[in-house]
Amino acid sequence: MALDGVTFDLRAGEIHALCGENGAGKSTLIKVIGGVYAADTFEGVLSVDGAPARFRSVRDAERAGIAVVHQELALVDGMTVAENVFLGDEPRRGALVDWDRMFREASQLFAHFRIDVDVQAPISALGVGRKQLVEIVRALRRKSRVLVLDEPTAALADHEVTALLDILRDLRRSGVACVYISHKLDEVFAIADRITVLRDGRSVATLDAKATSVPEVIRHMVGREIREFFPRRPTAAGKALLRVEGLDVAADAKGPVVLHDVSFEVRAGEVVGIGGLMGAGRTELAMHLFGAWGHRRRGAVFVEGRPADARTPRAAMLAGMVLISEDRKRYGLVLDQSIAFNLSLSIVERFAPHLLIDEAQERRAVTPLFESLRIKARDLDTRARALSGGNQQKVVLGKGLILEPKVVLLDEPTRGIDVAAKVEVYELVNRLTEEGKAVVLISSELPELMGMSDRILVLHEGALTGAFERSSATPEKILAAAMGQGRSRAGDREAALAAALSETPSLHEN
Repeated sequence: MALDGVTFDLRAGEIHALCGENGAGKSTLIKVIGGVYAADTFEGVLSVDGAPARFRSVRDAERAGIAVVHQELALVDGMTVAENVFLGDEPRRGALVDWDRMFREASQLFAHFRIDVDVQAPISALGVGRKQLVEIVRALRRKSRVLVLDEPTAALADHEVTALLDILRDLRRSGVACVYISHKLDEVFAIADRITVLRDGRSVATLDAKATSVPEVIRHMVGREIREFFPRRPTAAGKALLRVEGLDVAADAKGPVVLHDVSFEVRAGEVVGIGGLMGAGRTELAMHLFGAWGHRRRGAVFVEGRPADARTPRAAMLAGMVLISEDRKRYGLVLDQSIAFNLSLSIVERFAPHLLIDEAQERRAVTPLFESLRIKARDLDTRARALSGGNQQKVVLGKGLILEPKVVLLDEPTRGIDVAAKVEVYELVNRLTEEGKAVVLISSELPELMGMSDRILVLHEGALTGAFERSSATPEKILAAAMGQGRSRAGDREAALAAALSETPSLHEN
């Protein structure tokens, strides 16, 4: 049962956060509130303004003033921003769409919310973060009394998150009620008035945000204390498994250089974190090392001391590297295939010598991974699409680890997963380093970067501007380097590179 006796209430002019692990029932609850699940498909009472409401469809919920912005965006790429905002409710002059009025009103709407976007641009030209803001503005245009946001900041840059939270505060002052679902507890505590925690389909606590704490919310979410949120265990660092020297990379053969003179190394048993602001080049660096992006102008990459000029992901995997992409649904999974299929995808040729997959052999190979990663699913035949975000991420990790790589590139490995699943990923990182693997951890979450890295490198506009041992890293130093203030690219790059390549033992060698 996805929901079991859940009690939840929302007051006018309130921001009420909904927290819980993946699979706790949050998505099911908002589908009930938003009319996705018709009234005759569940038991219990849903009331609006104190009167029972029996929604038969999403349209019924919208008529009652409820708008839901789901994590999976529902925008039409072939249409403009304005067309998406007014979709199904276009201003008309007789039988024809009044385009001038549509573009004018859309511009006024975005200006009102202080969002800078070209309303005549096609949605396909926007990044994921901007698309998320368009989806939110579309919901707000209906003048909804209740706004439900499911992980609204998962793809937003820091300044976009700040803008969204300011919008929500303005809406609260005007009496709009908001249900805010997020795994980012710092955001929850920054914006919420109350917090309701779901666990295993039940509502286990409703807390005053000002009178509770992050540890208490986590305890309710997982049913136990998580004493060490970032459980990095000491590991003796060994020889360099990955070495990058003087890397200059452009998007294509004719384009400008995006990564400038990047040099660093990662040793066996070591986690090297890569930080930087949105657009600093972190993902581009990982994708290039994995042979999936960019044209190298200069520089070299070595794995275990051997040149690893990977031009394709297959070549990178043969060299001993795997990449766990930040976009697991787009690059990591075949969503409509089984867990077994996805786990074996990296080595599928071993089970298909004559083009037909030997499923018995495949299952023997992937069952130990399925069990050791503690993937929560009925069995190996479960489709990847049916899994929670945390369990999808475990499958992506398993698909890479089945290759037994030497170097593991993790790009935002905990994005969009709950607190307990994050801790499981962190424990997996410990296992990898204890097995002598080298881990590169790319993260936009500063506490995660500082909590799980033995050394931290910082990129700014594609150049290395900071390198810090775990003992000397502070949020102020990392952010200064991320904004290009730590060292100038021209003057002090050598010092940064020297620090990055330093043979000084990390704390975990003591």
